[in-house]
Amino acid sequence: MNTPSYKELLDAGVHFGHLKKKWNPKMSPYIFMERKGIHLIDINRTMECMERAGKAAFQLAKAGKKIMFVATKKQAREIVMKAAREAEMPFVTDRWLGGMMTNFSTIRRSIKKMQTIDRMLQDGSLESVTKKERLTLTRERDKLERVLGGIANLNRLPSAIFIVDIHHEHIAVKESHRLGLRTFGIVDTNSDPNQVDFPIPANDDASKSIKIITDYVVECIKAGKEERRKNKEEKQSARG
Repeated sequence: MNTPSYKELLDAGVHFGHLKKKWNPKMSPYIFMERKGIHLIDINRTMECMERAGKAAFQLAKAGKKIMFVATKKQAREIVMKAAREAEMPFVTDRWLGGMMTNFSTIRRSIKKMQTIDRMLQDGSLESVTKKERLTLTRERDKLERVLGGIANLNRLPSAIFIVDIHHEHIAVKESHRLGLRTFGIVDTNSDPNQVDFPIPANDDASKSIKIITDYVVECIKAGKEERRKNKEEKQSARG
């Protein structure tokens, strides 16, 4: 659960922000300097914010809470999907459907529909239908899997959400606010860090930067889950 070193973050390009003309003035506390028209993020502040976010993620996992990972940008999808699966947490990496959390009951119905088609494909229920009908159902199932597969096992709303690029995922941020969810986010120089509870100032476009930060958050979650497991075992031993 050690925070990546200054050099590791530097090598990952975490410090590269956007062009000065695209900046959000609220990011000024996290900006180190400007070079050739580009803002450079203060890596010391990034490390501080990572530690703060990591501790919060640890506590949530220790309490058995779910943290949803959201990253629909092309360069972040695979990284975040793999990380969320490793942490055994829900994720959205294809596209964010409006109302995905504020209208969660409707989303759950779509998930149940996907699971019903799955059962029908496996138990032979579709043997009597035409090839065209079967193909249509298969395509519908694949589309649902792509968009909702990462939250198929989510029976209730998560307690928190981890977002790569809060500017790009502004709808997810708004829905989280409306529901009072805890928010974590990789925040670049073009974003408002006040939009999330735990902003991590960093390059949200480079895959190496996204990976090093996401992997750290996942390690914190895994450590929290391990602590929860140990506590349960200790309580059971005490009873025995």
